[in-house]
Amino acid sequence: MAESLPQEMLTYILSFLPLSDQKEASLVSWAWYRAAQNALREQPGLTSLDLSGCSELTDGALLAVSRGLRHLRHLSLGKLQRLTDVGCTALGGLRELQSLDMAECCLVRGWELARALGSVHGAPPQLASLSLAHCSSLKPHAELEHQASGTKDPNPEPQGPSLLMLRALQELDFTACSKLTDASLAKVLQFPQLKQLSLSLLPALTDKGLVAVARGCPSLERLVLSHCSRLSDEGWAQAASSWPRLQHLNLSSCSQLTEQTLDAIGQACRRLRVLDVAMCPGINMAAVRRFQAQMPQVSCVQSRFVGGADLTLTL
Repeated sequence: MAESLPQEMLTYILSFLPLSDQKEASLVSWAWYRAAQNALREQPGLTSLDLSGCSELTDGALLAVSRGLRHLRHLSLGKLQRLTDVGCTALGGLRELQSLDMAECCLVRGWELARALGSVHGAPPQLASLSLAHCSSLKPHAELEHQASGTKDPNPEPQGPSLLMLRALQELDFTACSKLTDASLAKVLQFPQLKQLSLSLLPALTDKGLVAVARGCPSLERLVLSHCSRLSDEGWAQAASSWPRLQHLNLSSCSQLTEQTLDAIGQACRRLRVLDVAMCPGINMAAVRRFQAQMPQVSCVQSRFVGGADLTLTL
């Protein structure tokens, strides 16, 4: 019966539903999807919107959101598997956006995202949190990094669209963006105020990239590097001193690390509170105990399967 209702009537009815119910209603049929979109447009003062998991939504939906909801501050688009770079162009119109979650948007390559969020024309949005976790198509290119300025300045100002324009960024998640390399991370990760960063599951990340990240993001308080199997003690010996503010560190399943990394962290990261070295075969329980004795302020050390043991030590 609902299918026989005029579109205007269906839109009017859906406008009374909470956003979570509108989200579910949009999956019923194309008529309900269009009505739900129209209902959203009638809430111009909306500041938070969660569309994650609405797998049938396309670029057109995001374009409609950007036109009708100019005051959005928090937007979640996780698992929109039909969203492409075309839809990302709409994000440039959301000038008040503070947090953006695009995790598992597997078709997004980053080109239009950088153009929308990091344009040199006009002030970029005050985006503080950006998640691109598991965006498997994300790859390095000039727009994601920056266009060369033609100078030899190692830290040139971006001359074109660039995520480096997001000066207010404090949280960034590149988990499982497997096409990112040391070179691209060195260019992208130059955020002196960044506090939280996840680079887990990056198979190409090496000591060179780790040192570059340490130099570009010296204010980190939380860092996740689990399953980065190419990182070694040598990289941490160079990087640790750049992170005196570090409080939470996840190095689980970093197979090349040994007690030398624990020593470097213990000497440089005196504010550390939580450390995860689970499934690091090169670190044994004796090294963990020495680290705890050296760092009594550390309240939790996750150490499952280190040295063949299955233990979690919590003080």
